[in-house]
Amino acid sequence: MVGRWTCWYGNFIWFLFLGSFDLFHGALQKFVFYAVQKVSSSSFKPAWARLRKNTGAVWGLCIIVVAVVTAVLAYWIAPDHSPNANRMILEIGGQKPGFSMEFVKRPKDKVVKKTGFFDRLQYGQDDELNYIPVLSWQQKGDSIIAEKYIDEGLTERVAYPVSDQVTASALIVKRTFWLGTDKFGRDILSRLIVGVRVSLVVGLIAVLISLSIGIVLGLIAGYFGGKTDAVIMWLINVVWSIPALLLVFAITLALGKGFWQVFIAVGLTLWVSTARIIRTQVLSIRELQYIEAARALGFTSFRIIFRHVLPNVMGPVMVMAAANFASAIVIEAGLSFLGVGVQPPQPSWGLMIKENYNFIITGNPLLALSPGICIMLLVLAFNLLGNGLRDALDVRSE
Repeated sequence: MVGRWTCWYGNFIWFLFLGSFDLFHGALQKFVFYAVQKVSSSSFKPAWARLRKNTGAVWGLCIIVVAVVTAVLAYWIAPDHSPNANRMILEIGGQKPGFSMEFVKRPKDKVVKKTGFFDRLQYGQDDELNYIPVLSWQQKGDSIIAEKYIDEGLTERVAYPVSDQVTASALIVKRTFWLGTDKFGRDILSRLIVGVRVSLVVGLIAVLISLSIGIVLGLIAGYFGGKTDAVIMWLINVVWSIPALLLVFAITLALGKGFWQVFIAVGLTLWVSTARIIRTQVLSIRELQYIEAARALGFTSFRIIFRHVLPNVMGPVMVMAAANFASAIVIEAGLSFLGVGVQPPQPSWGLMIKENYNFIITGNPLLALSPGICIMLLVLAFNLLGNGLRDALDVRSE
């Protein structure tokens, strides 16, 4: 049964992708050509100048750029470069920010294959060594005598052999966990860095899905009007009446728990507001003289919609894209917190709050507050950028 549903789901996504590609390929080419013409004619330069004067939008854009760079280079930046930043050292679980500890590096029983540059950039690199926490150590002959840390006030004296080719100091490394460790002894900072990927990808996929559906339905409803508009508005009102989180739950449970299922579920719930705004814009644009002239020249409805109407509603679309990006991040964090979003051990900021919220009442609240602060900053950045785009693209602000 699971295999059949997986096969159906994969075929549906592939069909949706092919259909969307065929539908938007021509329109995308025309829009890109139109955008290049606009930029070359300096029509966007005043908008860019207004955007740069908006301090909040500039700060939001800077935070977004930093987040994107961090997401791309996550496994090179993070102290824990293992896949999903999932290096567990149970003995040091639940430690406070700034915690430092020395570790004895011991080779693993199995051989770990080295990954290439691009594989490590995308998936990380498995640890080749085990990290054993020690409070103190000294070398005696061909061995290291160490006080192995087991728990608060509990240690064990252990001897580790040292080969002639390796010095004792090379087997000892000191690590500082700047934001502390979770209950499994994983580095919070590393999981925050890797977790930004989930927030950005869910926002990107959700925006692409929501804008694709919302723009198409809004254009069709606004341009053709009549019964077509009535049917689409009925669908919009039905979906609008369902609470967003409840609708996401239903779609997630239908598609199953997982990484990509969350992205699709979030995207399928955010198109309504886009469709309503696009429809309102098109209702006014379709009555303008240049649209009447295009009809008189015998242009097809498809050409008029995607060549003459769509480029003139891209300002509100850009603002909605920023707003939907922020909404998608919040919804994904909520789903992961409730256990129906991204599944462990993959790091998600919402999942990290769920795993560490108990520490709020045990004197170590930053373990749960740090991912919450990251969510707040990224959502605030997109909202500030959206407000700045709205003001910059409004010709009345000149």
